[in-house]
Amino acid sequence: MRWPGILAYFAEYLPVTAATPLLTLEEGNTPLIRSTSLEKRLRIGALFFKFEGMNPTGSFKDRGMVVAIAKAKEEGKEVVMCASTGNTSASAAAYARRAGLSCIVLIPQGKIALGKLSQALMHGARVLAVRGNFDDALRIVRFITANYPVALVNSINPYRIEGQKTAAFEVVEWLEGVPDILALPVGNAGNITAYWRGFKEFFERGKTRALPKMFGFQAEGACPLVLGRPVENPQTVATAIRIGNPASWKGAIAARDESGGLIDAVSDEEILLAQRTLAEEEGLFVEPASAASLAGVMKKAREGMFRGKETVVCILTGHGLKDPDIAVRQNEGKIEEVEPREEAVVELLGLRGERP
Repeated sequence: MRWPGILAYFAEYLPVTAATPLLTLEEGNTPLIRSTSLEKRLRIGALFFKFEGMNPTGSFKDRGMVVAIAKAKEEGKEVVMCASTGNTSASAAAYARRAGLSCIVLIPQGKIALGKLSQALMHGARVLAVRGNFDDALRIVRFITANYPVALVNSINPYRIEGQKTAAFEVVEWLEGVPDILALPVGNAGNITAYWRGFKEFFERGKTRALPKMFGFQAEGACPLVLGRPVENPQTVATAIRIGNPASWKGAIAARDESGGLIDAVSDEEILLAQRTLAEEEGLFVEPASAASLAGVMKKAREGMFRGKETVVCILTGHGLKDPDIAVRQNEGKIEEVEPREEAVVELLGLRGERP
């Protein structure tokens, strides 16, 4: 059966009416991939990766964006707007184009991965680079959408959270139950809020008998939830979570406290190590921010948290091609030059055997 997208598949759990256009780029239904290497080394009973980078624009943002854009279309809006460190802009631009709407994106100048910016531009969004950080851009977007006929499609739009919660439903369906721990990166904090809402909704409807612990991980240079205060000038190589004052702050804290989970920080070095580890040992290429979930789990493993019985799901929020520059910089010097001769290649590779 052809996958219909989340608006159709999860309609009974979403704010869908007869007037809601069933917009889709066939988002959702992303794979839950079991570890072949790391679960044993980290002493985890079962380790899975929910690879949200397999969504149409390469990130988890598509789940919430399809609902937000569909509802904007239903409400008669012609223009949508967002602030973005990258993934939101790509998703908003793609779905706005699909729905026949115009899209305006505000980005922090010089602080967005080119892979993401290129997507927004190719989809025809009008992109404005703000001489400030993400929080400055979001403040401007809030003002404009509150005073002009423009729909705000950041995660403070409740429809975004409604769409993103569907990933929790898929985790339950694939596992036929809930994990003990769900680990995910935390930037603007909409995703941890949405997953917790989804798990609670299934629990309240009797579709599960338990709830997972929510483990959120921020970058050390951008960890306001860990510090308990906004970070004025957030800094991290993981651009997607370079946010100093999360819009869904309260939702993230509620998810942590209600689930008995935690929110912790990981260093850029730990994030990049996790990114390389995923690629080299599991065959999964993710952007740096996505690797924060595994970086956090690896940190907790070093601290002796796991006993070999837990089921852990790490959310990988975006594909590695979103930020190829970081990956290339980590592997500088690994490309070897060789003369265009068969013998030169054989010699360089150190191959032995009879010549043909």
